[in-house]
Amino acid sequence: MWDFEHGNAGEQFDISYTIPSACAAALGAGSADIGIVPAAAYASTPDLVILPDVAIAARRAVRSILLVSKVPLEQVRTVALDTSSLTSVALTKVIFSKWLGGGRTFTPMSPNLERMLADHDAGLLIGDPALQVRRASYHTYDLAEEWIRLSGQPFVFAFWAVRQRALANSGGLDLAGIFQQSRDHGLMADNVDAIARTWAPRLGLAETDVKRYLTQNIYYYLDSGCLEGLQLFYEYAAECGALPPAPSLRFHDLSRAITR
Repeated sequence: MWDFEHGNAGEQFDISYTIPSACAAALGAGSADIGIVPAAAYASTPDLVILPDVAIAARRAVRSILLVSKVPLEQVRTVALDTSSLTSVALTKVIFSKWLGGGRTFTPMSPNLERMLADHDAGLLIGDPALQVRRASYHTYDLAEEWIRLSGQPFVFAFWAVRQRALANSGGLDLAGIFQQSRDHGLMADNVDAIARTWAPRLGLAETDVKRYLTQNIYYYLDSGCLEGLQLFYEYAAECGALPPAPSLRFHDLSRAITR
């Protein structure tokens, strides 16, 4: 979002902030035209076109998607789910179903770890609550790291999507270029430093930890490897019933949509 907050890109859009699952709901309802949506939402939200080459993905441990458990992973039978990211919920179900034998009970809950673990073996935490966990006190499993270890593929958590019906009113904007350029500017060293300075005190984390998260844990490109991982995730999620079958991936190129 760098150019939208610090450059001229924001002048062309009305911007609001919310959690990823709510972004997907706004797109589905037609109250938003463009949003960064959980990968899972693409499988159930019609009329979406992907802006190419921009993602929230992982090629290694991501740190912000954690299964926090009182027992080793193989012994987990009940899981409390933070539902603020549909993709992470689906990923949890895929990992248990595909590689750990299934048969677990999943319960949606607010992301309060103490309450989650009071009545469940494990809890799924997403985003800031996951980054703030004292991991030495629990069995913790980074779900991106588990997926990569088990599948051999990167994992895509979210990407930018636009409602196809809204493209006719886009005025010929190079939407893909605008979002790619904003990503590139945000990743410049000085700008990463500025983001870390701003967010470290808000999160109660050291600036070095925030900077490491932004530069080492998150992968921002929807490249061929990530697309292969995304397709595999959709396949496994449909097999275990975590998601409906996903449509073909459709990408926005100026006023045209192309199917991959």
